[in-house]
Amino acid sequence: MARILAVDDEKCILNLVKRVLEKDGHQVRTLSDPAALSMNGLEAFDLILLDVMMPGTDGFTLCRKIRENVDCPILFLTAKTMEKDIMYGLGIGGDDYITKPFGNGELRARVAAHLRREKREKRSVLSLDGIRFNLGAHEMIIGEQKVSLTKSEYAICEFLARSHGQVFSKEQIYEAVYGYEGEGDSSAIAEHVKNIRAKLSVYGCAPIETVWGIGYKWQ
Repeated sequence: MARILAVDDEKCILNLVKRVLEKDGHQVRTLSDPAALSMNGLEAFDLILLDVMMPGTDGFTLCRKIRENVDCPILFLTAKTMEKDIMYGLGIGGDDYITKPFGNGELRARVAAHLRREKREKRSVLSLDGIRFNLGAHEMIIGEQKVSLTKSEYAICEFLARSHGQVFSKEQIYEAVYGYEGEGDSSAIAEHVKNIRAKLSVYGCAPIETVWGIGYKWQ
């Protein structure tokens, strides 16, 4: 069973998606107004279906916002089949397209395929002192709780944890997380680390140590 979010301004499409996927045992939440979607709690979903052409906030814009918070598969529901549209959607964080009109079988098959892939990837795990990283899913787990981290925060944690005990400067962390062509300033790393520490302190964890004059390390 998976938790699935479907966003489409056409309620008939939402009803179809809900009916078909719930028959496969999934929990499906539907939303017809994209403006009403909160970015909080999106990490609870295993897969997200987004219509592309919606009034107000289109699916591409919504995908960008969602991708900043979660790494689950995002599938577009769309009547737009131009190659440039497909390439654009995949380039901003989408994982696949389901072209309207679609059959029940295609919907079920594509959703199942992406969920299987996610399940396989989640088997890759790194554990350090009670903190578990699901490397394929880009998730941090403490106890039985998934820690709510942004994509950048998770990337910083994973990078430091993979080389625990080694000290890295802010510049080295920035280059590892964003690449040499990343836009921004390495001083942003300090702000991310502050936010990470605040989130982990709730669980009584403080794995990131400041090495004054040099940078940070995962203890």
